[in-house]
Amino acid sequence: MIVRIDASAGFCWGVIRTVNIAESELKNNQQDTKLYVLGDIIHNPMEISRLQNEGLNTITHENLSGVKDGKVLIRAHGEPPSTFEKARELGIEIIDATCPVVKKVQERIKKFYDSGYQIVIYGKIDHAEVIGLVGQTNGEAIVIKSLQEIDKVDLGRKTVLFSQTTMDKQTFHQLKEEFQKRIKELIVETFQEQASEFHAKDTICGQVFGRDKKLREFASQNDIMIFVAGRVSSNGKVLFHISLEANPRTYFVEDESELNPQWFQDVHKVGISGATSTPQWLMEKVKHKIEAMFPVSQPVTT
Repeated sequence: MIVRIDASAGFCWGVIRTVNIAESELKNNQQDTKLYVLGDIIHNPMEISRLQNEGLNTITHENLSGVKDGKVLIRAHGEPPSTFEKARELGIEIIDATCPVVKKVQERIKKFYDSGYQIVIYGKIDHAEVIGLVGQTNGEAIVIKSLQEIDKVDLGRKTVLFSQTTMDKQTFHQLKEEFQKRIKELIVETFQEQASEFHAKDTICGQVFGRDKKLREFASQNDIMIFVAGRVSSNGKVLFHISLEANPRTYFVEDESELNPQWFQDVHKVGISGATSTPQWLMEKVKHKIEAMFPVSQPVTT
């Protein structure tokens, strides 16, 4: 059996940046100063546990007023302006680790909102990133996640369409085409991170969907695929289904304990991939568990 890890899998640079900021703060904090993060730092329970063991404390918005002895980290998903205002009122020091791609989308949404546009966001209304985006519009943005929800939109107003950065690109373009038929004055906002610059592409993160082709190719090269991600990861769900389309024998696990030996019957090539919130060390653990379960025919590079 040959077991390989997808070279394009793992943390996107936005997540790497956030985790690096957290680790740096934990290392440099004075002994009596704590570091808190507002919500799960990323959507991966294994990485959350690792950082908690290093001293990172996860809190909710309801806990914010109780912070007296430390700093509060804003995760990559970002926060609405009201969170920063509350922190200032409470005298809490904020470490802003919002992903620059998300930050750029927030800025563009506010610009259009201030110019009188109706803001429509393709995304999940309860997702942390979307809550931050809607916050740029005083809660007035309309969030939809399918073509069936178009009726929520006032088709007579000048409108700009954005997307949560980790949503499905195909549906986003279907929405764009449908709105173009129905709305006279429509702008489809297009920003994608490339080489630290923002170019006119789309507000779905390029590092999520730049992986589309590579993931399909990698999945098709293997007898089965093990996709490793947190179950609440939006990006993980999207990439898992891409892998599943390319290889129907794709299995979703959060960690190595969920591996089922029956999946590997009559299998020669096993591929392992993960979400942009899946740490490399976790995929390595899954690989080592499979190799311990079954003999490996030859050395494998990852």
